[in-house]
Amino acid sequence: MSDRTYYFLAALIGTLTGLLGSAFHSLVDHALAWSRQLPTALQLSGPALYVVMGVFSALMFCGAVALVRRFAPEASGSGVQEIEGAMQGLRDIRWQRVLPVKFIGGTMALGAGLVGGREGPTIHMGASIAKAITSRFSLAAEQARALWGAGGAAGLTAAFNAPLASIAFIIEEARDAFPYRINTYGAVIIACGFSALTTTALTGATPYMAMSADQIPTYFLPAFVGLGLVLGVLGVLFNRTIIAGLEIARHVGLKASPYLIPALLGLIIGPMLVLFPEATGGGESLAVALVSNPLPIGLLGLVILLRFFMTAASYSTGAPAGIFAPILALATTSSILFGTLLGHVVTLPPGAMVAFAAAGMAGLFSSTVRSPLVGIVLVLELTGTYALAIPSLLTAITAHLVAAGLGGKPIYEVLLARTLRLAGQAMPEKNAAAHPEKQD
Repeated sequence: MSDRTYYFLAALIGTLTGLLGSAFHSLVDHALAWSRQLPTALQLSGPALYVVMGVFSALMFCGAVALVRRFAPEASGSGVQEIEGAMQGLRDIRWQRVLPVKFIGGTMALGAGLVGGREGPTIHMGASIAKAITSRFSLAAEQARALWGAGGAAGLTAAFNAPLASIAFIIEEARDAFPYRINTYGAVIIACGFSALTTTALTGATPYMAMSADQIPTYFLPAFVGLGLVLGVLGVLFNRTIIAGLEIARHVGLKASPYLIPALLGLIIGPMLVLFPEATGGGESLAVALVSNPLPIGLLGLVILLRFFMTAASYSTGAPAGIFAPILALATTSSILFGTLLGHVVTLPPGAMVAFAAAGMAGLFSSTVRSPLVGIVLVLELTGTYALAIPSLLTAITAHLVAAGLGGKPIYEVLLARTLRLAGQAMPEKNAAAHPEKQD
């Protein structure tokens, strides 16, 4: 296949992913807003309100899990590890099943307040679109797998309108799976570019989590090394909690019912949609709101605990949802708490809270996903705080080193290894898929 045709396919994949991702994004927003207004629409109050909201979220979560279990078990949770596995020839992308299950199941779960991110479904749907298109053309295996990765990157672009971070995601996160060639790498850039153009045309060009930033004075930069130390530890704990949650849910599913945890979680999250909405959903709006309106220390601590364990519990249900957005929200809340406590000891410079929020997102992303470059670029694109590149760099690198020192592994690598183990497969040697010429 000529490069011209190959690049055309990449552009088509990016455009279609941008369209579907924007539609999914909008539908989830409307569903979540409708869920939070449900008590008003039904004129509910008192105990009846909490019962109805709990039953509503429980039904939505169980319905989403039922779709996954019945039609596409691989659509559970985030799709990142599935795509990486597919690029290594270890997993299959059954696009006919994944697309509707991710779209419908993701809307049901996230629209009812599940603490998850929409980027997981859009990444998996982007790769599924790529699989659907490449299956109609005669492509070398390497070329086809590269386009699946390009579709996934285009899905991340559609979720956050962050094309540069999405391109970096392929370079850094999928380094052991993506087949690097001039034309395959060019296809990623084209797919992300067209996804960004489509997303911008439909949703606007404003940064997804726009913040206003001031330059941080040099003397205050060591504070971001301290923040990185804290977030490095938090990231390792977060990853281990996610895996522990999945194992507990699997055990409960085998001994009792796979719908027990989503039902119980729905009974908790449903009332929280009304009582404490900050603890529900992806948390993107919470992250932005906290910068200008920080909560008291005690309430910040409560939000951190709730979102930490709610994210793990939500992911363990098996409903279609990602963890990018919850990581960013958890990072912002933790970083604001760090800054608030620090403010009782030293005088903070102007704009310090914005800097802590932005740098914290890069730091926790770096310690969980273990992709510091992606974390830095993603935060700069999401917030528009390019003046905070240095604080974000210091926090991300410090968190990355701390996580490595504590033995933490990239969350998607661990998730893929777990998926393969449960399927009776073994993880391949690193770099084998990225360099197929070294294989038999």
